[in-house]
Amino acid sequence: MAFLAFSKVNGQQEIEKIAEKLAQEQLEAYNARDIEAFVLPYAEDVKVFNFPDQLLYQGKEEMYGLYGRMFSRTPDLHCKLVNRMVMGNTVIDQEEVTIQKGQAPMRAIAIYKISNGKIAEVYFIRDDQ
Repeated sequence: MAFLAFSKVNGQQEIEKIAEKLAQEQLEAYNARDIEAFVLPYAEDVKVFNFPDQLLYQGKEEMYGLYGRMFSRTPDLHCKLVNRMVMGNTVIDQEEVTIQKGQAPMRAIAIYKISNGKIAEVYFIRDDQ
């Protein structure tokens, strides 16, 4: 019985490690404004929502276009990770996003749901919602 419990905990820790790694990879690429590295952790059919269920867009190709344009137009863009929680296949990041130096950062929460080793769903909660 103890082995089964250890095995379950160990498996859970591995899932959480992968989930956190994917969230961190996309955050670092976001801050580097590297569109190729940014989309890499995402599933081909990723779905992005305004929390709780308003679909903003779907698909890595759409993400590539949207973020590619944003990265090229916003040289001051930077996301500061304030807090991160990981449970199972879900990562919740509290963030402060600077769009332009001298302006107050936007506060947001991003929820990443991992499936099959990729970020499959993202939910955003913004301070202005």
